[in-house]
Amino acid sequence: MITIKSHYLGDLRTESTHMKSASKIITDAPTDNNGKGEAFSPTDLVCSALCSCMMTIMGIQAQKHDISLEDLVADVTKVMSANPRKIAKIAISFRLKSTNATEEQLKMLKSAALACPVALSLNQDIQQDVSFEF
Repeated sequence: MITIKSHYLGDLRTESTHMKSASKIITDAPTDNNGKGEAFSPTDLVCSALCSCMMTIMGIQAQKHDISLEDLVADVTKVMSANPRKIAKIAISFRLKSTNATEEQLKMLKSAALACPVALSLNQDIQQDVSFEF
């Protein structure tokens, strides 16, 4: 079964549709690569996917252990290499202002995040610099 259907819209822009939900994502080439930078670039989505996956996996663990993660936020920084042009580093800084989690539970959440499916699927050449302020 098809998961995503994508179309090239021209002018370095694509539209992808999630077949189950009909949600759409537009991508645009970044300004440093001949694009307009008016939407997420494909490499931005890779970085966003890593962060979202880590948050989701922490959320699954939090649900199992009745841990509050409502205040969890993250900043994501993408670093590109020039030759070849590819993602060199993804830096993610997670912050959680308040939670009912114990120190042991926080360690469990961090371990779960670092072993999320996207983290494990990315090429090992991509540096994943992840920090937690819990």
